Amino acid sequence: LAPWAMRHKYWRKKVAWQLYQRRDLVRATAIHATSPEEAGHVAALNLGHTATLIPNGADLPTDAPSPEKDARTGPRKAVFLGRLHPVKGLPLALDAWKDVSPDGWVFVIAGPDEDGYRAVLQDQITKLGLDDCVRLIGAVDGDAKTELLRAADLFVLPSHSESFGMVVAEALAHSLPVLATEAVPWPDLERNDCGWRVPVSVAGLSEGISAATALSDEARIAMGERGHDLVRTQYSWESVAKRFLDLYASVQAGFKTGQVA
Repeated sequence: LAPWAMRHKYWRKKVAWQLYQRRDLVRATAIHATSPEEAGHVAALNLGHTATLIPNGADLPTDAPSPEKDARTGPRKAVFLGRLHPVKGLPLALDAWKDVSPDGWVFVIAGPDEDGYRAVLQDQITKLGLDDCVRLIGAVDGDAKTELLRAADLFVLPSHSESFGMVVAEALAHSLPVLATEAVPWPDLERNDCGWRVPVSVAGLSEGISAATALSDEARIAMGERGHDLVRTQYSWESVAKRFLDLYASVQAGFKTGQVA
């Protein structure tokens, strides 16, 4: 329901909205939103509901830090993890990376290709002369995904729109500072000094990349530790699951009292 998402492939979305999507949302007993921004998108559509706000939960890793990261050898790594799709804003990030050209850093882009978009990104990487410092490594999962996050020094999410940004929680859980755009609903990054939020633009991302890569290893590690503590205290599955159970109980109670049709 985010404006960017509704505009993407607009006519297809418009037909679906008129045929069934609005009807289904109006008839819903409850609507769950994962962020205040997502709840605001629901409110703006005048569906007759106030969305219940419950964030997604995140698992905390239990394994030891990466030996590669501990050794501090080789280039530092900024990582993007997500599907290769226009909504993720990767062309902006690539232009910004070229603009800053941080010495001693590589930018690793991991995720599944959608509709041949990887070729578009590879073409831009080559045209910008970034083949030596930007790597497209394809989809990762399981142990490979865990190791990628463990070995990283910075997480980058340059999206035009996110409902929650699950990868932000995952990166913070792995003690990574996060650079995200203001379209990613994570004001906690700045409130808890565990990351940066910048405008959705090349200039904004360039400023963020400059700030993040200029920090000492120790300063970035301290930011990552604050992010880990944030996830542990506010996004653990124990607290999130309890809020979901409370929501389900209220829906069930409504059926029992006849307040839900």
